[in-house]
Amino acid sequence: MTDDANTTDPLPDDPADGAFPESVAAGYDGPGGANAAEVVGPVVDLLAELADGGPVLELAVGTGRIAAPLAARGLRVGGIELSRAMARRVADKPGGAAVGVTLGDMTTTRFDAFDDVAPGDFALAYLVFNTISNVTTQNGQVDVFRNAAAHLRPGGLFLIEVGVPDLRRLPPGQDTVPYAVTPDGQGGGYVGFDRYDVATQLFTSNHVTVAPDGTGRFWTVPFRYAWPAEMDLMARIAGLRLRHRWSDWDRAPFDADSVQHVSVWEKA
Repeated sequence: MTDDANTTDPLPDDPADGAFPESVAAGYDGPGGANAAEVVGPVVDLLAELADGGPVLELAVGTGRIAAPLAARGLRVGGIELSRAMARRVADKPGGAAVGVTLGDMTTTRFDAFDDVAPGDFALAYLVFNTISNVTTQNGQVDVFRNAAAHLRPGGLFLIEVGVPDLRRLPPGQDTVPYAVTPDGQGGGYVGFDRYDVATQLFTSNHVTVAPDGTGRFWTVPFRYAWPAEMDLMARIAGLRLRHRWSDWDRAPFDADSVQHVSVWEKA
């Protein structure tokens, strides 16, 4: 017998939440991967150092994976987030109740969740986990840089973490690069692959999950890739100049074999 009084139906997806509706947000904070302590810790350590006391703004704050532990360290942290499904999970994390969130598009939305912190006051703005690529036009990505710069005080820093386009792994005549094939040991698993259009710099990240009973789910997220040099030009348009570029959060040098970059630009 089912106790209907204790049964909670999942919330429906809202198209306004874009690529991160309730069905994605519900599993976004799962254990391991980008949520593992050994992954989050170095990110928070470096951001806290660069923040120089804050305040700090995260563009696309998501569920507060990074913002909440930063706030738990005593920094004043704000965030901008398009998806309500993601944003409503921020306050549930340790430190998350102190994070101020403004709902909106990070290309244009100005933060307004704190009465005593305004655009132009922030010491650090940041955008991690490849999220700049969720903006699928060059003009839109330039607007992200401009919006970040508008929030920074003179000398403030804007940091982006994003992968380097994996085009060297494309065989001639093919457009798809697999990056994960992970069986779960119980008859299910996960397959992830990127599909590139090198003429437009657009690509999709594609995800297939299979449950042990054989049922599956497929979803795809659109992206636009940009090379580091292109981002430096975007920064220059926004009145920023490159200060640091590393291949990871441990400040390892960026080189031709780096698969991602952590870049920091300064407001002149």
